[in-house]
Amino acid sequence: MAGPFPSSVAETERLLAAGGYVADRALATTVFLALSMGRPLFLEGEPGTGKTEIAKVLAGGLGRRLVRLQCYDGLDLSAAAYEWNHARQLMAIRLAEAGGEASSEAGIYDRRFLQERPLLAALSGPPSVLLIDELDRADEPFEAFLLEILADFQLSIPELGTIRAETPPIVVLTSNRTREVHDAIRRRCLYQWVDYPDAARERAILAQRMPGLPAALSAQVVDFVQQVRGGDFFKFPGVAETLDWAAALSSLDATELEPVLVDETLGALLKYQDDIAKLRGAEAARLVEAVKQAPAAALPF
Repeated sequence: MAGPFPSSVAETERLLAAGGYVADRALATTVFLALSMGRPLFLEGEPGTGKTEIAKVLAGGLGRRLVRLQCYDGLDLSAAAYEWNHARQLMAIRLAEAGGEASSEAGIYDRRFLQERPLLAALSGPPSVLLIDELDRADEPFEAFLLEILADFQLSIPELGTIRAETPPIVVLTSNRTREVHDAIRRRCLYQWVDYPDAARERAILAQRMPGLPAALSAQVVDFVQQVRGGDFFKFPGVAETLDWAAALSSLDATELEPVLVDETLGALLKYQDDIAKLRGAEAARLVEAVKQAPAAALPF
């Protein structure tokens, strides 16, 4: 059963934290406003900064099912919203003819022949969180399909009519900004840029998600990653990569960073060979030494 929405920003922070998500005040405020105002939430930022996770945490914390539409190049209405089951329609026509009945268009375009896809499922089913993930990967014309849903929580089907949500879904859209999303989408949403966390928040995330990690190693991992993000790399590691790297180091029974250990596990932190080659060796050793020598507050983030 769906639970009540949080009644304040502080309560929203606690809701997210209970699901393992450490949000800064600005993000928690935007999430609270989206819930209280009944507006879709549009989250934009670099990959790996935790945008998708917010929808998952809201679904779990509010007792709603998560309906996810993963966007991709070529996504269309039949894959995103609904599709008519033509095989069943044809069978119904033949059965009607065999029984001496005249089939009608109204009888063929009935709800029982409609196959629900994520957008329609979120509107017609029990209370849900609708995650429209990586909208920037879809073709720009696809965005026009979303406008009715984002504005009125309804979907018009020409052959059937308009289907309205009894309980409007919580809508979360994400974008990695590989292209600009149209203003018409943005106007219907509350917007928040989700950035890489600062050192203090990333330490809190690591402490919450991996409480068994040695404190010294946890601090060194975060400080190392923060320095990498300040360097010249093609793709900076996100929070997901920080957690993966910490888990890899923990699996190797590490208690602190060592240059050789860093070199051997960079595949958990960086995802491009050019970045790994640039960091491996002398540069990794330099950053490890800097992490060990300087207090956390003095490191150049």
